[in-house]
Formats: sequence, structure tokens, C-alpha cells
Amino acid sequence: MGIVNVTPDSFSDGGKFNTTDKAVAHAMQLVAQGADILDIGGESTRPGATPVPLDEELKRVIPVIKALIEVGIPLSVDTYKPEVMRAAIDVGVDMVNDVCALQEPHTLEIVAGSKVGVCLMHMQGRPQTMQADPQYQDVVAEVTSFLAARLKAAEQAGVACERIVLDPGFGFGKRTAHNLTLLNHLSSLQSLGLPLLIGLSRKSVLGQVLGSEVGDLALDERVHASIAASVVSVMKGANIVRVHDVKPTVDALKIVSAVMQN
Repeated sequence: MGIVNVTPDSFSDGGKFNTTDKAVAHAMQLVAQGADILDIGGESTRPGATPVPLDEELKRVIPVIKALIEVGIPLSVDTYKPEVMRAAIDVGVDMVNDVCALQEPHTLEIVAGSKVGVCLMHMQGRPQTMQADPQYQDVVAEVTSFLAARLKAAEQAGVACERIVLDPGFGFGKRTAHNLTLLNHLSSLQSLGLPLLIGLSRKSVLGQVLGSEVGDLALDERVHASIAASVVSVMKGANIVRVHDVKPTVDALKIVSAVMQN
């Protein structure tokens, strides 16, 4: 899954692709590099991010989706707002990627009334405060329990399980140790019986592991770590990896696939 951030403030590439033309050109480059899905977002959910007004988010993402609708691969909209979900579905998006796991009012009904796929993600708190002091007694059990509950809620609302993907939410209200523990125990999430989407690309946890106490290692110095995280994720059972650096990740995963299929 290639990331298309139509934002001025995303942690990795904010401002680089914050016009329709730039975002579409970047998306086409990701397709050429081997992306299987494009994830288009108009609001940053990095720690401390400021929420974007509804009209602004719509202006950012809907023209990009319209321009890419014939690109030939599935399109995902990265949003938690019901109005953006509805607008994106109306113009033909294939998937809703929701960091709030369809907990916002009316989002369950909107997705249930459509045919799109949906990713349900775990987050402790909200982006503005989630990294202030995240606490868990058992991060694997708590994330698994949350996702199981959201899966049940979605199914009860009429969303068939075949349409659902689960995301443990790396970096969303989790310390470095929580992230590493989750990654090492993806098999617990596999017990829910649904595909797993993993997003670790360029995140601060990688900078922290590489030796930066606050994860402030330059973003382009996290590329190799991001590829390694994708490789580990797939070998641990991930079905989709959401990444900024598509070409090197695709190359690495071709080797993983060859080994695992042998």
C-alpha cells in the first residue's frame, strides 16, 4: 500500500504533495514502482497533529481520488470523518482506512451501506495526545480485544468480515516497547482470522531503535529500517504493508515471497 499524503504537515512528506497535481503525479510514480493499493489521506494523524476542517479535507482528497479512479489498482481513503467517507465512496473509492475503527458517529452505517472494504485500526487516545503517556497492562491482549470488539460491531452493523482488514496501529498511543511487542506477536492478531495491515514506515519507533532517544533521526535515514520492518511484518503474518518507499520495499518482499514459497 503506497502512501499518498495530500497534506502540509504529515510527519514524513508533509507539503511535498499537497496539491492535486503533485499528489496524482506521486501516486502514479508509486504505481509504477509496484504499489498494489494507494492510500490517499488529507489529514495528518501524526502525534500532536491539528485536526483539519471538513471542507479542507474534502478539497484535498476528493479531486485526487477522482483523478486516480482509472489507475487500475484499488484506492483507499485514509479518514475517520463520515462525510469524507461518504464523498469518497460516492466517487468510487474501494476502501476506507479508519484510524478510529468506525467509532465516529454514522461511520458504521456509511460503510455498511456500501460495498467498500474497511481497515479497522487500534489507537489509544487521539492523535493530539496519544503519545503523552500510553499505558498497557498487556498490549497484545488489549489490542487484540479492541479489534475483536470493533470487528463484532462492524459485522453486527452489516459489514461482512470478507470486507475487513485489521491494523494494530503501530505508533498510535504506543511506546517503543509496545510496538516491538506487538510486532513480535502478530500471530495473536492472526487468531482473529482476518488480513492484517501494518504501518511502520519511517515511524519514530524505528529512529528510537536505531539509537535516537526521541526518534528524531532524519526521515531519509529510516528507509532501511522501514524496509526491514516490512520484511519482518510479512514474515510474521502481515498481508498488507503501508509504506512511503514502495520500490525498495517491493524488491525486498519479492525475496521474502520467493523464500516463503520455496
